[in-house]
Amino acid sequence: MEPPPLPSSIPPSQPQTHPTSSSSTPPAKPPTSFPHLTILTPSQSHPFTTPQKKITTGTDLPHFLSSLAYRDLGTFILQLNRALCPRKPSPSSPASSQTRTFPLNTRRPDEPIIVTRLRAVLHELERMMDEAPPEKGPRRFGNVSFRRWHALLKERVDGLLGGCLAGLPGGVWEEWGAEEAALGEVKAYFVGGFGSEQRLDYGTGHELSFLAFLGGLWKLGLFEGEGGEGGEVERHLVLGVFEAYLRVVRKLILIYNLEPAGSHGVWGLDDHSFLPYIFGSAQLTRPITEAEPMPLEGSLPGAPRPSDVAKPATVDLYRESNMYFSAIGFINDVKTGPFWEHSPILFDISGIKDGWGKINKGMIKMFNAEVLSKFPVVQHFQFGSLFSWDPDPEAAVPAQTVHLANQPSNVNPSPAGSGPGTAAPWAQATKMPGATAGVPPGPGIPYSRAPWTGGGSSAPTMPRGGAPDTGPPPPTAFPRGKPGTASNQFAVTKAPWAKD
Repeated sequence: MEPPPLPSSIPPSQPQTHPTSSSSTPPAKPPTSFPHLTILTPSQSHPFTTPQKKITTGTDLPHFLSSLAYRDLGTFILQLNRALCPRKPSPSSPASSQTRTFPLNTRRPDEPIIVTRLRAVLHELERMMDEAPPEKGPRRFGNVSFRRWHALLKERVDGLLGGCLAGLPGGVWEEWGAEEAALGEVKAYFVGGFGSEQRLDYGTGHELSFLAFLGGLWKLGLFEGEGGEGGEVERHLVLGVFEAYLRVVRKLILIYNLEPAGSHGVWGLDDHSFLPYIFGSAQLTRPITEAEPMPLEGSLPGAPRPSDVAKPATVDLYRESNMYFSAIGFINDVKTGPFWEHSPILFDISGIKDGWGKINKGMIKMFNAEVLSKFPVVQHFQFGSLFSWDPDPEAAVPAQTVHLANQPSNVNPSPAGSGPGTAAPWAQATKMPGATAGVPPGPGIPYSRAPWTGGGSSAPTMPRGGAPDTGPPPPTAFPRGKPGTASNQFAVTKAPWAKD
């Protein structure tokens, strides 16, 4: 069994309704037709709490998949994902006669001041690497100088974030007089977004912690409005802040040789990140109007083909403008050999014929199955008032699936100070925000076998892109760990859209 298919949006005829909770109240303006993360109401005070770890055993995972935190994080990702989809020309605006696209390397006027300030904070974190130069000599498990850099981060985070967020227009914390309490909650997610100083690693859990930091600022109203016009604020957030964050993280990985956190290694999608593949595929999907849901297939006219990810020259051409190709480019920077050999899942996905819309839909489904539904990843996420452990009243009971069945029954607690890992909401059978019968179920991306697995007479004799057939074929079976332990969770699964 697999987690149920995930919709990429809800149809405009179906307005979104969310129950109120201790962490959010309905927005002042009428609800929108597509999922949006709710902003706290300034007129109502909010009890901030210090985020804490709640997922300690595999039996806690179903509760997470039915929690308000799960719902809110998933809503936020869907909201950002749809904002990056190209837009059709507006018939009501003669000046807008061309399809609007949203590449990385475009200067965007009217940038919110918080975006400018957050980029400055990230630039300072990058500069701090000069204060903690890596120790010389080969090291297998990461450079211990990363601990010095991380200590600087913890030492200076209050001043960095306090200066960044002080005096911003909008928001609720100034009205409540709760700046210190709110800062204490969001900074936990910020610090957790830059890897573990104990394990000297970085992975999708840390990536999601940083996204939770941005989601917390959104809930506080610091991005000046819920959604902006046509997702403009969300685009500033992803292309202006999240991409800058990825650049800092990639430099940390290179300088300090950080290990992949909880990675499947070569058999996973990517050793360190996942969200760039969601957002990058959204940049290349078929254009939509502001009233249309996220496309489930099709590509932007003139977009590179999915198979081009195996061509280094094409990757270099697009990596400065597209997040998907930027992530592939980083893989090429740190790995050698044929693309199909060191990144077989991404190579398989590159054979999709239904366009980037299909890939985007499949990436969301894979994120659900391989990140949010995996105990080793979500066990480190911390829950407070902004992303609450409280149950979502509208959530369905998670169905028993192969992912839930393989959770460890108990684990050793994480080292103190290891920081939050990852979390987000649409995993498993939880009723994801906006899930309706109006969105076709579909299996996501059909799984295509890599060329070495033997696909019959039609199987290619060499990988796409002309890469030589080098290296050993992948194993046909993978050992599992002892049932009821964390090692059992790392048994390799096929891509989530694969048939069992």
